[in-house]
Order: sequence, then C-alpha cells, then structure tokens
Amino acid sequence: MRVLLVEDQAIVRQGLKVILEQDENINVSHEAGNGQEAIEIMEKHMIDFIMMDVRMPVMNGIEATRKIKQKWPEVKILILTTFNDDEYALEALKEGANGFLLKTSESDKLIDAVHSCMKGGLTLHDDVAAKVMPRLLQRSTKPSPDVSFSTRELAITKLVGMGRTNKEIAVELYLSVGTVKNHLTQILQKTGLRDRTQLAIYAVKHDIAEF
Repeated sequence: MRVLLVEDQAIVRQGLKVILEQDENINVSHEAGNGQEAIEIMEKHMIDFIMMDVRMPVMNGIEATRKIKQKWPEVKILILTTFNDDEYALEALKEGANGFLLKTSESDKLIDAVHSCMKGGLTLHDDVAAKVMPRLLQRSTKPSPDVSFSTRELAITKLVGMGRTNKEIAVELYLSVGTVKNHLTQILQKTGLRDRTQLAIYAVKHDIAEF
C-alpha cells in the first residue's frame, strides 16, 4: 500500500511514518508539507492512501481533499488532526474523506484505521463521532421516497449502514466483492447519493440498518 503523508510539521511526519511502517503492508512512499504539494505528488505518482492534516499553509486539508477526490475518487483519504472540531469533520466528510481521527489516537488505532478505510469502511474518532453523527443525520438530504430496492440491494444497503466493508458484505451474502461493488453503484444511482458514507447515513435515517 503506497501512502502519502500530508503534514506541515516535518517532525510529526517522521513520527507518523515510523508508526505506519510498523505494518509491513504499509509503505510511506511520499510526503508533502501542504495540500498543494500533495496534489503535485498525485499528478506524478501512484498513491493508494493519503493521511492528511487539516490546518496547513498554502492549501489546507479540506480543500486538498475536495480537489483530490474530484480527480482521483478511488484514493482513500484519512484526516488526522489535533483539533477536535466537528465542523472540520463535517466538511472533511462532505468533501469525500474516508475517515477523521485525532492525533491523540493510539498507534494501533491509526494502523487499523488505514486498513479499514482501504477496505471501504468509515473511521471516526469516538469523540468526533459522538458530535458529528447526529449532525450528519440532520443535514442529510432525504432521497425520493419512491426508491425501489431489490431484495439484494436492500440487504447490501442495510449492511453498509451497519458499517460493513465490501469484503464483509461479500462474505455475509455469498457474493464476490466485484458483485457487491456493482450493486453499490446501482444503489447510489437509484438514491442519487454520492458515496457509501451518504448511503450509510441514508440507511440509518430510514431505519434500514439494524444495530
């Protein structure tokens, strides 16, 4: 897994690199000091995953996330910040971030979050989730009530709402991961939603997910 670290403090980048590369499957192949540098690296290199700070000079993490997701939507982005600010988290998720963690997180939590995001999961720091999820549910636009799901689409939507990754859904429903992805594409088209984060919120709001 090729990882790009985007953080304006060099000493913090070095620390994060040491932590992440404890996992033999993670290779911090590039580093950037701000969002603009990150985009320039993306233009030249293949990157699978980005760990992004929020407050940086030249271009902040929220703006960089928006621009990167527009051009490279398949790249996973985890926002890592010092600031427990639900507005930052809301904006990051709105722009397509796959997770939001605080720098106070334990090392193993950080590595787990990388793998979870790569598998299609949504990772939120507990303190952030407690404040952000109610607001996400309030802000989510209610799709047309006449959306008609097939039995399989309903089952997949339910599991997305329960936080399952594509691989976990595939195992539970005896499908291939590719088939799950195809169904998700159809579901997003039907509901008019942008991504699986919005679909998870939709599932919870419409009582499709069970906990």
